[in-house]
Amino acid sequence: MEIRHLKLIKAIVEEGSITKAIDKLHLTQSALSHQLKEAEYQLGTAIFLRTNKKLVLTKAGEKIYDLANEILNKLSETQTQIKQMVFGEYGEIRISTECFSSYHWLPSVMKQFHLLYPNVELKIVAEATHIPLQKLLDNTIDIAVVSDTIKDNNIKYTELFQDEVVMAVSENHPWADKKYVVAEDFINEHLIIHSLPMETVTIHQFLLAPAKVSPKKITPMPLTEASLEMVKADMGVMSMAKWALQPHLKSSPIKAIKVGKNGLKRKHFIATRANENYPDYFHHFINFLQTEINLQWNI
Repeated sequence: MEIRHLKLIKAIVEEGSITKAIDKLHLTQSALSHQLKEAEYQLGTAIFLRTNKKLVLTKAGEKIYDLANEILNKLSETQTQIKQMVFGEYGEIRISTECFSSYHWLPSVMKQFHLLYPNVELKIVAEATHIPLQKLLDNTIDIAVVSDTIKDNNIKYTELFQDEVVMAVSENHPWADKKYVVAEDFINEHLIIHSLPMETVTIHQFLLAPAKVSPKKITPMPLTEASLEMVKADMGVMSMAKWALQPHLKSSPIKAIKVGKNGLKRKHFIATRANENYPDYFHHFINFLQTEINLQWNI
């Protein structure tokens, strides 16, 4: 008798019916029936009796069910212990980013990782947003996702992905027909940003500040949805990651305009403490982040 037979018997008993056991084990009815017949053949006796359309364990079946619980529980416990030995599976990872837009993709990746490592607790430290490198160095967080790096021998950077920043404008805005915008185009514009200071705003860092250009008006607006509503009403323009804006282009009167002739690209990095000996599960999480983002966005 094999492990799959024990799992089958346990599922039938605990789910209360063949139909529910089929769903739990992801088997067809014929496959389940075949496996049950195999198990009974191995034992040389029936495991279940049908009474009033219900399956009831025989005396032999009760013995096998008890054994299945004992073996499967022991097997699960041993697998957990081995994973802990190999991967350092139990622990905590505190994460933050420099930008709230990262929270659009980070939770779904964290959820997928948690399915593989259920005993590793992943915590988003929202209060470290905008100053993640400072919080990394003072040990408030363990991992920072950043695009704005600083030179510091105490910080190690691992490239995560590259994206493009575009301008979101109303389809009635004068920019709507432009192939791209340059710094001088912002002089008479109302620029909506997520939050201050301007030094943390990508469009300011890489386009406006180098050209010494200031928009006519700047409004911090922490809620992306509210900012997009202002853009729809042609009350201002805002910069966004192209991937974050894309879902809104199909159903809204909004257009994405390239920044500069070659586009405004930025690289994102995972920052960790350079001199710290992280547990293995940290490295598994970093590798998982890189793989999942590449798969999701076909980078």
